[in-house]
Amino acid sequence: MPSRPTPPTTATLRQRLADEWLLCLFAVLAIALAIFDPQPPGRYRHWLQLPTLAGLTGLLIAIQGIRDSGLVQHAAVAVVARAHSLRSLGLLLVVATALLSMVLTNDVSLFLIVPLTLAIGSVSNLPVLRMVVLEALAVNAGSTLSPIGNPQNLLLWQHSKLPFLHFAAAMLPAAMVMLVLVAGFAWLWLPRDRVALNPHRIDGAVMSARLGAWSMAALVGMVIAMEYGQAPLGAGLLLLSYALLARSSLLRIDWLLLATFAAIFVGLGHFSSLPLVQQALDRLDLDHPLTLYASGIVAAQLISNVPATVLLLERTADPIALAVAVNVGGFGVAIGSLANLIALRLAKQPQGLRLLHRVSIPFLLICAPLAYLAWRWLG
Repeated sequence: MPSRPTPPTTATLRQRLADEWLLCLFAVLAIALAIFDPQPPGRYRHWLQLPTLAGLTGLLIAIQGIRDSGLVQHAAVAVVARAHSLRSLGLLLVVATALLSMVLTNDVSLFLIVPLTLAIGSVSNLPVLRMVVLEALAVNAGSTLSPIGNPQNLLLWQHSKLPFLHFAAAMLPAAMVMLVLVAGFAWLWLPRDRVALNPHRIDGAVMSARLGAWSMAALVGMVIAMEYGQAPLGAGLLLLSYALLARSSLLRIDWLLLATFAAIFVGLGHFSSLPLVQQALDRLDLDHPLTLYASGIVAAQLISNVPATVLLLERTADPIALAVAVNVGGFGVAIGSLANLIALRLAKQPQGLRLLHRVSIPFLLICAPLAYLAWRWLG
């Protein structure tokens, strides 16, 4: 007789809740605020940031299709075959992550590089968790330079009405400090051992060239849709097409990641609008550069750098100072930048959050004063 599926035990459910602690935390926050400080439905729709969620949905769908096609595994074998040492391989991935984040935004670059890193780790001795932490640092540093590198820069660039190159030039001193620190840390932290292949796990064959080509086109199309403000339309078309032609890929998508971001957006958006928070901001002299810089970093640590940008944007006349602050604030605790959460969630490595904090918090403490001095002296 076929065995019946085992019902989830209390221990299993407890483990699932522990794995989704971030979702649970912000869901409780959002519900509590909705009960004790109810708002009109339009406010919740605004906080939910549907275009951002739609963009993430489309990216998840396209990347899952690329994974299922075997293209990532094929690329991993090709990259490893040309690598001489773990340090050179790791630096190549870090540099590629930083460069991609300047032109494709930080989240898109992670959706491309982290799956490749996991595939390389599956066929070699590459320290995957170290690489994912370094890639999270690299996207925060690389995207700082570009007006389109991350959501906060895009918002501040449009608000400042500066030419593209003027904005990038103003961000260059702080971005260079970040990039040099990330590269130097990667050089010291990555092992110098030679790359060792696992011959039993090497399979560079593409399982479905059609799915791979189709998913790559879907990824490009989704990025273009996001660039022109059509993320919901792009995500809807991908959902429909994959439901018809690649339903199994949809079933393997990490839908709880989207639920986590929705809870974060609503919970933090509501929290930052509370009168108590607004009154605290009224007491700050945000016209003073150091006060604004410190406030942007602290706000990013508490509510993430994009909500922190929205919170402080109308209270300062210096969007570049705010941009430097919130980008530096992407380091530190994981919530400082949603890119950190994306990297950890894509990797699904044990102790990932702990290692990120062991590295990123000291990194923030070193980077913050150096980036401030570079921006004030050279900006």
